[in-house]
Amino acid sequence: MTEYQIHTLPNGIRIAHRQVPYTQVVHCGLMLDMGSRDEKPNQLGLAHFWEHMAFKGTKKRKSYHIINRLESVGGELNAYTTKEKICFYASVLDAHFEKSVELLADITFDSVFPENQLEKERGVILEEMSMYQDSPEDALQDDFDEIVFANHQLGANILGTQESVKGFTRKELQDFIAENMDTEKIVLSIVGNISFNKAVKVAEKYLKDIPAKKSDLQRTPPSEYTPQQITIPKKITQAHCAIGRPSYAMLDERRLPFFMLVNLFGGPGMNSRLNMTLREKYGLVYGIDATYSPFTDTGFLGIYFATDKSNLDKANALILKEMQLLKEKPLGKLQLHTVKEQLMGQLAMAEESNQSFMLMMAKSILDVGKVESLESIFTEIKNIEAAQLQEITNDMFDESQLSYLTFLPE
Repeated sequence: MTEYQIHTLPNGIRIAHRQVPYTQVVHCGLMLDMGSRDEKPNQLGLAHFWEHMAFKGTKKRKSYHIINRLESVGGELNAYTTKEKICFYASVLDAHFEKSVELLADITFDSVFPENQLEKERGVILEEMSMYQDSPEDALQDDFDEIVFANHQLGANILGTQESVKGFTRKELQDFIAENMDTEKIVLSIVGNISFNKAVKVAEKYLKDIPAKKSDLQRTPPSEYTPQQITIPKKITQAHCAIGRPSYAMLDERRLPFFMLVNLFGGPGMNSRLNMTLREKYGLVYGIDATYSPFTDTGFLGIYFATDKSNLDKANALILKEMQLLKEKPLGKLQLHTVKEQLMGQLAMAEESNQSFMLMMAKSILDVGKVESLESIFTEIKNIEAAQLQEITNDMFDESQLSYLTFLPE
């Protein structure tokens, strides 16, 4: 498997490529370094609205033709919006690679946002909002963002509000794109058994004539954080709780050690400290997760679980106890070795997914200008020391700095 290669077009758009032999499927995506945090207060949900409307018609295609262009040959076309990124991506047999790049370029740069489709999609997104609100797990996470990043766009719901979505106009969509579009902050990422020369040739054919565009918008970091404890009664059967706080930014040298610490504490492994205590030992939860999400200028630590209302206080106390144990007692040599091996194994398996690597490659290039090799990351992991983890634990697991959001059964 080759390492990745990058080619930059005159307009600033970068092509990131990795050739993978022994596969007939190619994954490609156009990722833009703009997201919901780049919206103004009167634009809440506009980035996500654009993601939806991009599929509703271009200068040369109607919605039906966009949907069928790749699906008719067994391919997939999709998109997503995050706080800092918008991505349009596709997976197809390599024989249809050029077709997928052409379509991605078309919906990204030539959507026309037909007025009749605009009205239909409002309803679709309002239904999406209702679906999330009917799921306490999803609603909890969205509402908790607003607590941790109060009065900042990082705390706003990516979907926007019912009021904002109902009021969006075609011109507002066009203005948002014009204000935030920066061709130097766009990456076309390609992973498959396609040569670099072919990837560049196809990308140039459909992207080189995109006019160079520069945005001078700067992201504003969140202001000072104030911990909050909020309880909301809801018509649900379990208590749902979120615990967390702001954490380290993308380029902070503590990012990787903290990621490893969170993985040990409440990561996806069934042997995480929180899972072993709250589920395996006491049987208080079906599942419990701790996540760490770094952003450009800050980060986010979140712990999520659901339990019977009568067990809520005990569950919270056990979580704080596990934090305290990590603060007081550094990991032993065997424990530290095991944590490192687990994380390295998880990262290696994640890279086995070509689609996941394609998306990760685009994001990494936009965020830090490169893609670190597994070998480089493994070296960093191997050099992490127990004292370093303990110092980070005492910083991030400071009980006085934690916010709580609880949905309590009425």
